[in-house]
Amino acid sequence: MKNLSLAIAQINTVVGDLDSNLKKIIDYIKEAKERRADIVTFPELAICGYPPEDLLLKEHFVKDNLKVLYLLIKKTFGIVVIVGFVDKDRKGNLYNAAGIICNGKLKG
Repeated sequence: MKNLSLAIAQINTVVGDLDSNLKKIIDYIKEAKERRADIVTFPELAICGYPPEDLLLKEHFVKDNLKVLYLLIKKTFGIVVIVGFVDKDRKGNLYNAAGIICNGKLKG
């Protein structure tokens, strides 16, 4: 029986700095893989930074946060990643969400 190894990346993100947050998340994914972790988990709203407050009122910010999520998905091979982001439903309601990503696919 194989042991499950979990890496907890308690990173400091910058509110609104999607590019910097993405880079930091990718760097920590690489480190978790180097340490042979099976799963790496990130804080609440790691992609957009916490707390985003009024930025959530800007539709482009929410869309950009989702674009960054999909860029991140392409970098997730060989490890399960759990990362926080802002999600939006078809009615326009916003949600504090956690994506479960594995091998280039958003699983949940």
